[in-house]
Amino acid sequence: MNTVSKRILIFDDDDDIQSICTFILEQDGWQVSVKGSCAGLIDHITAFNPSVILMDNWIPDEGGVVATQRIKSTEATKCIPVIYFSANSDIESLAKTAGADMFLPKPFDLSELIEIINKAYHIRQSVS
Repeated sequence: MNTVSKRILIFDDDDDIQSICTFILEQDGWQVSVKGSCAGLIDHITAFNPSVILMDNWIPDEGGVVATQRIKSTEATKCIPVIYFSANSDIESLAKTAGADMFLPKPFDLSELIEIINKAYHIRQSVS
């Protein structure tokens, strides 16, 4: 089994969320990259090669549902676990529509963030 490096790509346009997630995840040994929009979505993903993607629902320009559907329908990126996260009360339905692997409601506890990301990472590792 190949080991997938702990690299996470966060799509969220909220500076506070970007900062908090980056700080917490770097403390947990992750290499973090953040994008405030979906511009160049697939190119950015393939260049960074994340083991997990954290996708906000309200990400410019196309939104998290469409962005996640693009990730999951592209051969080079479809196996990367996507965790959908949002303050939307219908997050479970949105995540399912998007084709996300997991979801995390905002606001979230930092331990929940680490737990779900590590779970996604271990799932990715087991199929690599």
